[in-house]
Amino acid sequence: MGAWVLTATILASSMAFIDGTALNVAMPAIQAGLHASGEQLLWVANAYLLMLAALIPIGGSLGDVLGRKKVFALGIGLFMLSSLVCGIAPTIGFLIVARLIQGVGSALMIPGSLAIITAFFGPESRGKAIGTWSAFTTIVTVAGPILGGVLANAGFWRGVFLINFPLGALALVVLFLKVPESRDEKSSGRIDSLGAALLAVGLAGPTYGLLSAPDMGFADPRVFGTLIAGALALAAFLLVEARSAHPMIPLGLFSSRTFSGVNLLTFGLYGALSAGTFFLSLNMVQAQGYSMAAAGFAFTPFALILTALSRWAGGLVDKGGPRLPLIIGPAISGAAFLFMAFSGLSDGPSHYWVTFFPGVVLLGIGMGITVAPLTTSVMSSVAGHLAGTASGINNAVSRTAGVLAIAVVGAVALFVFSHALQARTAMIRISSEARAALSAEAGRLGAAEVPAQVEAEHAEGVQTGIRLAFVDAFRVVMLICTALAWLGAALAGFFVERKFAVVK
Repeated sequence: MGAWVLTATILASSMAFIDGTALNVAMPAIQAGLHASGEQLLWVANAYLLMLAALIPIGGSLGDVLGRKKVFALGIGLFMLSSLVCGIAPTIGFLIVARLIQGVGSALMIPGSLAIITAFFGPESRGKAIGTWSAFTTIVTVAGPILGGVLANAGFWRGVFLINFPLGALALVVLFLKVPESRDEKSSGRIDSLGAALLAVGLAGPTYGLLSAPDMGFADPRVFGTLIAGALALAAFLLVEARSAHPMIPLGLFSSRTFSGVNLLTFGLYGALSAGTFFLSLNMVQAQGYSMAAAGFAFTPFALILTALSRWAGGLVDKGGPRLPLIIGPAISGAAFLFMAFSGLSDGPSHYWVTFFPGVVLLGIGMGITVAPLTTSVMSSVAGHLAGTASGINNAVSRTAGVLAIAVVGAVALFVFSHALQARTAMIRISSEARAALSAEAGRLGAAEVPAQVEAEHAEGVQTGIRLAFVDAFRVVMLICTALAWLGAALAGFFVERKFAVVK
C-alpha cells in the first residue's frame, strides 16, 4: 500500500514541479509569442503563486475536514483543466487569468500530497518516505527544464502546460483505486474564508504595487494605494487569525521553535530560489545567447544532485535531527547565488562550465541537503491530525516568499535595468528620437529590441548595451538572493532545535 500512496502523490506533485521548472525556461518564448512586457511576464509567474500562497492553507484545512484524498483529487482535476486552458491561451492576459485558476487547483493539490504521506507512514519511516517523495519528484522534474527548452525552441511552449494532462489522469487512477481516505477526526468542520480573503488581498496589493512602481512611480495612487491596502489587509489577517476559534493558520503552531524556524528559513530560501531561477533563465537566453534548449539542459546538474542527495538527507533527520542540515544547506545555496552574481557577459554556452555550472552545482548541493530535512521538520513538529494544516502553512510560506520575492526583486530589476541601459548606451551617438524609443523598450527587460530609429552603424553597440544592462540587473538580483539564503541559514541556526518538540 505504501508504494501506491507514494506513486499517487509523486505523480500529482510532479505536475506542479514540472510546470514550474519548465515554465521558467520557456518564459522568453512566452514573452515573444504573446508580446508581453517585463511586468506582464512577472505576472505569469506571480498570478499562479499569488493564488497558491493565499489559498494553500485553506487547501490543507479542507483536506483535514472533508478528507485528504477527496480534496487532493479535486485539486488534481482543476490543475489539469486549467493547464489545458493555459495551453490554448490566445493572449498574455488570458494566460495570466488561466494561471490564477491553476494556482487554485494547486492550492488544493499540493498540501494533500504530504498530508497523505504523513497520515499513512509512522514517525519511524516518515523521513525516508518524504525523502523518497522528494527524490522521485525531482527525478521527474529533471525533465522539466529540458522539456521546456526543447518545446520552446521548437515553437511549442504551450506543450509545457499540456503535458500536465496525462500525468494528472494517471495520478487520479492510482488515487481512486489504491489510496485510502484520511481526515482529522478532531476537526470542527469550519473553514476560515475571511482569513483567506484577507491574505489574498494582502498579497495581491504589494505584488501589483511593486510590479507597477517602475513604470508608474510610487507617487501614483494606484501604486501607493495598493501597497497600503495590502499592508492593512495583512495586519487584519493576523488579527483575525489570532482571535478566530477556527483559524486558517493556527498561530499556536508557531509556539514550536522548530516550526517557526523552519518557516522563517523557508521564506528566505524559497524567495531566493524563486527569484534567482526565474532571472537565471532569462539571463541565459536573453543576455548570454543560449538557446532555450541549452538553457534547459543547463539546469540538469541542479536536478540530478538534488535527486541524489534528497533520500540521504531525509535519513539524516531520522539519525541526528534537522538543525545542522538546515544551516549548511542554505549557506551553500547562498554561495551559489553569490558565485553566479559575478558571471558577467559571456560568449554563450561554450563558457557555461566556468560561468554558471559551478553555481548550478553548488545550488543543487545546498538544496539537496535542505529540502527533505526541511519538509520532515515541518511535518514532524506537529501532531498527526494537524499534518494538512502544517503542510499548508509551509507551502503557503514558500509560495508567499516566491510572490513577494519576484515582485520586489522584479521591481528592482526593472529599475536597475532601465538606469543601466541609459548608462551603457550614453556614449553611443544616436538621435533623441531613438533614445526615447530605447527608453520605452526598457520595460521589456532582456527582451528589449534595438529601435528602428537607431542608425545601422550603432545597432550592434546598442544591442550590446542592452545585454550588459541586463547583466547588471542580474547581478543585483543574485546579490539579493544571496542575502535571503544566508538570512535563512542564520534563522535556522537560531530557532531550529536538535530534537522535535511536537505541538498538539
